[in-house]
Amino acid sequence: MMSLPTTMTAIEIAESGGPEVLRPVERPVPAAAPGEILIAVAAAGVNRPDVAQRAGLYPPPPGASDLPGLEVAGEVVALGDGVSDWQAGDKVCALVSGGGYAQYVSVPAVQVLPVPNGFDMITAAGIPETFFTVWANVFDRGGLTAGESILIHGGSSGIGTTAIQLARAFGATAYVTVGTAEKARFCEELGAAAAINYKQQDFVDEIKAATEGAGVDVILDMVGGDYLPRNIRLLRADGRLLQVALMGGVKGELDLGRVMTRRLVVTGSTLRPRSTVFKGEIAQSLRDRVWPLFEAGEISPVIHQTFALNEAAQAHALMETSTHIGKIILTVD
Repeated sequence: MMSLPTTMTAIEIAESGGPEVLRPVERPVPAAAPGEILIAVAAAGVNRPDVAQRAGLYPPPPGASDLPGLEVAGEVVALGDGVSDWQAGDKVCALVSGGGYAQYVSVPAVQVLPVPNGFDMITAAGIPETFFTVWANVFDRGGLTAGESILIHGGSSGIGTTAIQLARAFGATAYVTVGTAEKARFCEELGAAAAINYKQQDFVDEIKAATEGAGVDVILDMVGGDYLPRNIRLLRADGRLLQVALMGGVKGELDLGRVMTRRLVVTGSTLRPRSTVFKGEIAQSLRDRVWPLFEAGEISPVIHQTFALNEAAQAHALMETSTHIGKIILTVD
């Protein structure tokens, strides 16, 4: 194995607060525990859970790094005991439970995937968090299949742009809600059948019109709150509502009569606290089902902008404006 430094630059959350609480610090380089690999990080994705953690609303699970950052791409530089699937020098991307905003991060080997052929490190760093999340929810929990339809709220986000592409690739029809005309155009060019500007149009009326009153089979929602009763009205018989974030609040009114008569499923999940085994199973599904689509050039993460690692505060400030389309990435020297 290569000789490693003992310390590294990382971005720490000094205290709960705004983007300004993110600060560069020196930390010890983590070791690769049994079953783990150590990655020299080239790029790291910025995600809404990072913003929530910085604000004091989403603490890391027990045993996870206190540093923000849930996805990285880079090079394998050390192997823990029992790891045989990877070797030093491999170019990889990985889902991590924290610690991605740093020059090095350790991660269970089963959560690691090869950088797809033809992808650079910045693009690869935009894969894990959103593709793991969308696959686990839309396809595993939601059972979206060819010929069905899905409404994706926040269609221009990292989650949204991922869900549009995967739905299209697997033969489903995707509709999205967005906040600007520019985002609507982008999502339609990416493969959405229709993009509804929720600031100017009622998405319930627009989806009803687009589907001749039928509604959709699956809804992927990051809003919650008062979207809940509206989502329920749009689901077809045997429809599935998948809740993956709560940007609009944790409470909403639920019409249980409609749930019963239409046999609806209302479910949700968070990814970060799930077990290594669970995340490893998603990784294998992605490698089998999605990596061929990457390498065929059929889908790709949408990268909006990159920032240097020490510009993490600026990256968070941009994310909080919600003006971006797709992913925001930190680059690591």
